[in-house]
Amino acid sequence: MKKQYLEAGKIVTTHGIRGEVKIMPYTDSPDLLCEFDRLFIGRNHDEIIVERARVFKNTVIAKLEGVDTPEAAEKLRNKLLYMHRDDLELDEDTYFIQDLIGLEVRDADSDKVYGKITDVMQTGANDVYVIKGDEREYLVPAIADVIISTDVDEGFMTIRPLDGLFD
Repeated sequence: MKKQYLEAGKIVTTHGIRGEVKIMPYTDSPDLLCEFDRLFIGRNHDEIIVERARVFKNTVIAKLEGVDTPEAAEKLRNKLLYMHRDDLELDEDTYFIQDLIGLEVRDADSDKVYGKITDVMQTGANDVYVIKGDEREYLVPAIADVIISTDVDEGFMTIRPLDGLFD
C-alpha cells in the first residue's frame, strides 16, 4: 500500500537568529525540497508552511511559519519532515523508493519468484535493486534491458536477468 506521506528530510539544527532551520534532505536533490510550500512534521504529520527555503552546501535552510526564534527552531531539532504524495508529480516509469521496497520480483519468462526488494542503491549511473531471496541476495541493475514492468499497486516487478547476472 502506498503511503500518503513520504519522508522528505530531517531538521538537523538551527540557523541564524530568525528561527530558520537546517534540513538534511532525503530527496534526490536539495533543490527539490525548496519547491514545497508546505511540509508535514512529526509522527502526526502536522502541516507546516514553508515561508522560504534555499540550498546551502547540500542542505536546505528554511524559514517555517510560526518559528521565529532560535529557541523555537531548537525544539524542532531531529524532527522528520514529510511531503504529501499528491504534492509531487513523477515522470512515467519513475517511482518513490519507498514504494519499491517490498515489491516481489518475478522472472518475466518463467514467473519464478526471486524474492523481494529490500533496498535501492543509488550508484549514479543507475539504481541497483537489492533483492532478498530465500537462500541469497541478488543485485539487479535498474535498467530497461532488465526491468520489464513495475506494478506498485499490485506489489510486483517483472525482470529479465541479463546472462550471468544470477550465476
